[in-house]
Amino acid sequence: MNRRLVFATVAVALLLLGAGCAAFSGGISDEELDREQDYSDVRDSDADVTIALDDGDLLNSGEYRTVYDLNGTEELSLSQSTIYSQEPLDIYSVRYWYPNGTEVNGSDLEIEQGGSATTISVPDENGTLAFSGDAGRKTFRQPAYVTGSYEVRLPENHRASNFLFGEISPNGYEREVVDGQVRFSWDEIEADRAISLRYYLARDIPLFLGLTGVVVLFGGIGIGYYYRQVKRLREQREEFGLDLDDDSDDGPPGLL
Repeated sequence: MNRRLVFATVAVALLLLGAGCAAFSGGISDEELDREQDYSDVRDSDADVTIALDDGDLLNSGEYRTVYDLNGTEELSLSQSTIYSQEPLDIYSVRYWYPNGTEVNGSDLEIEQGGSATTISVPDENGTLAFSGDAGRKTFRQPAYVTGSYEVRLPENHRASNFLFGEISPNGYEREVVDGQVRFSWDEIEADRAISLRYYLARDIPLFLGLTGVVVLFGGIGIGYYYRQVKRLREQREEFGLDLDDDSDDGPPGLL
């Protein structure tokens, strides 16, 4: 009986190990690597790395599009920190451009997704690499994978400067608005330093202030109504000659 139990345990362990290896060996499909994407508006930047954030909707999260001027970088190792470990970055719509402008799809590049990182190897270290990924709702956080100058572009009509609703990290950035789009730029960010933004629609601020004003107004009306009812009840008690406690003024009056 013990021998059977040992064999069964070993079989289950091998099955789980095989399932885990299969999960990581699949990598990113060619369909995902070659998914359609437009990078033309992002490639016009002077920064070494340009990140454009595109807002989602009520059902879908946003996405980001990143373009790297490689400047001598032959390989990128992309990972994302979690509470427990390092995980490979999930990407799609990968493109590479040779220095002469020739475009290559992601499925034609050497891209491996392992247990802790997604690795991209390029044929020419002076080309341009682009990829996309999912972003959070009005948030973006990702490490800088290379040292260099960075530019982050918010979705149109979005802002990040309000201290209650917005956040930009690291500090030391410059801000400009181009055709309604806010852009943040850094002369240099060291590799592995986190880039973090929390942003909002410009119209959210007056909407929030208006909602706050309505809540305060109706709250004041409710409190005033409550104290008028209490006062009226006290007057009725006095009319009927009911005794009131001498210490009733020490705290808020009761209802009966």
